[in-house]
Amino acid sequence: MTTAEQRTAELREQLNFHIYRYHVLSAPVITDAEYDKLYHELRALEAAHPELITPDSPTQRAGSDLSEDFPKLRHPAPILSLSNCYSVEELRAWEERNLKLLPSGTQLAYTLEPKLDGLSIVITYENGLLTRAATRGNGEVGDDVTANVRTIRSVPLRIPVDAAKARYPTAQRLTVRGEVLFLKQDFEKVNQKQAEQGLPLFVNARNTASGALKQKDSRITAARPLTAYLYSIVEMVGITLDKQWDMLEYLRDMGFLIVPDAALYPTLYAVIAQLPTWESRKRGLAFEIDGVVVKINDLNIARELGIVGKDPRYATAYKFPAEEVTTKLLGVTVNIGRTGKVTPTAQLEPVFVGGVTVVNATLHNYQQIAALDIQQGDTVIIKRSGEVIPYVIGPVTALRTGEETPILPPERCPYCQTAIVQPQGAVDHFCPNLVCPERVLRSIEFFVSKGAMDIEGMGPQTVKALIERGLVRDEADVFYLKPEHLAGLEGFAEKKIANLMAAIAAARQRPLAQLLASLGIDGVGGKIANDLANHFGGIEALMQATVEEIDALEGIGEVLAQSIVAWFAEAHHQRLLQKMAAAGVRMVGEQKVVAGDQLAGLSFVLTGTLPTLAREEAEALIQAHGGKITGSVSKKTSYVLMGEAPGSKAEKARQLGVPIISEADLRRLIGD
Repeated sequence: MTTAEQRTAELREQLNFHIYRYHVLSAPVITDAEYDKLYHELRALEAAHPELITPDSPTQRAGSDLSEDFPKLRHPAPILSLSNCYSVEELRAWEERNLKLLPSGTQLAYTLEPKLDGLSIVITYENGLLTRAATRGNGEVGDDVTANVRTIRSVPLRIPVDAAKARYPTAQRLTVRGEVLFLKQDFEKVNQKQAEQGLPLFVNARNTASGALKQKDSRITAARPLTAYLYSIVEMVGITLDKQWDMLEYLRDMGFLIVPDAALYPTLYAVIAQLPTWESRKRGLAFEIDGVVVKINDLNIARELGIVGKDPRYATAYKFPAEEVTTKLLGVTVNIGRTGKVTPTAQLEPVFVGGVTVVNATLHNYQQIAALDIQQGDTVIIKRSGEVIPYVIGPVTALRTGEETPILPPERCPYCQTAIVQPQGAVDHFCPNLVCPERVLRSIEFFVSKGAMDIEGMGPQTVKALIERGLVRDEADVFYLKPEHLAGLEGFAEKKIANLMAAIAAARQRPLAQLLASLGIDGVGGKIANDLANHFGGIEALMQATVEEIDALEGIGEVLAQSIVAWFAEAHHQRLLQKMAAAGVRMVGEQKVVAGDQLAGLSFVLTGTLPTLAREEAEALIQAHGGKITGSVSKKTSYVLMGEAPGSKAEKARQLGVPIISEADLRRLIGD
């Protein structure tokens, strides 16, 4: 048996096993991305060695989500899957294969659409009325889920929803295809409700959406906040469209929720230029995606190209690097943060995910560990999105051997042996010792870091060395360091010592808001620190403020106000501030600059990177002209100031109809 022959046999066996686990037992033991990788390898081997294709190969049939619990409906046309591309080179090769089948000189334009990570759905309308809905099933026949689809509020029961605005007539018969899923915020709400009821949390939004759609009792489906996006037409009687872009516009006109952020591009080169943008912005989308779909815009060409195997030639999915994988949970270590919060960290069998090799991941807290039923020794699913710290989604319980053991919170802090506490009503556990050596280390690291007091040259290793020498015991001691203290420290020559002393001197004059944000007061970030500094004007006035006075500020609630008052009431913190003041650290704010009142009464939310202004500069400019800065978008928001690579705030603004402006628009508003 050749190496290729042996490998294809191994892949067929593995894939068929995983198909059985997923579709029959509903208990997958690998992620979709891991399955796709195996499937893609098998297809490549079979393409290179067609003689190795066997009737039982997973490549020779479409996937199926059919269930014995539902009546079956036959689709008016095959509901096909898509081929996958994992690199720009594969995407170019896909286009070249298509061009070879078309007349010489053919120019291809493309639509680019996000690839939604949900459950495929097929819905039919007769003379504008919803008559039936089915899952994709095996591509030919699907499960009848009509009653359940009727409960999804984004699916119109009659089309067009607004006949007065429709640019097209209603098709006599219309069958559309789309995706049913949970928006990220809706999935969080579902799990929050599960936690409140003491029920297990759902691990995967896609599988949860599938389970919600396949309920025998449609009232259960109605209780789940599902959303349906539509992206193609399977059959249309009475109307003819010859462009994919026109098809999307038709669906929008009929009142369907179409896939957002789709765009039309004149060449594949233009599509490829957009791919890095999609990879960077996907975290800010309202829904999960695992890639983008590239489609030839001309539907006549699409029909001419036909099908290869089970995939249409005219479209392909460009998949992002895998962000979810499975690996072994080898152990759990305990980390203590600057606030004393106990964070359990999973020690993992090394696994490659999201472009890096991961050996540990956060488990968040012990309440979530219990809710997800994660045990030591489990095979677990790990997720890493972009630069986000890897975290454990949940266990693969089907792979348990019985040797797994529960993960329990520690009774004592591993660094100072103080008894661990869990405040009443709190999710997290804490080490309450303010002088716990690990808390002190993390507090000082945070205090001197960039974005806090920004003392350049004092990184984590330097902080650790200073603590070990007994030169620094708290944040205030940083300002008492002298050149002779640093002499002899590894890597500290005369010039580096001089630079660090200059950085410490500069830090003494940081704005009051920056000092407040650096103190590690739970819940006090840059925005709240700025509001406190502007309102109270100095540390002394803030220390004497009551909960009611702080609560009166916009954006600060009673719980945060209590936290701030409690922090300043602590004798340890009062001594810390006295030491800083004695060392010459600025304790009062600057006089507020007023440049005009052009923005008086207006509130702004910022998102993305602006062309010329840093975030702090933009906020100062708005406030100097009478405007207010808020942290989240609501109907009361006047404008969202948007730069490059915006987050979810931009999408929220569009949903609420809040005007989005650029830096140039802001300058025009203030007459600059």
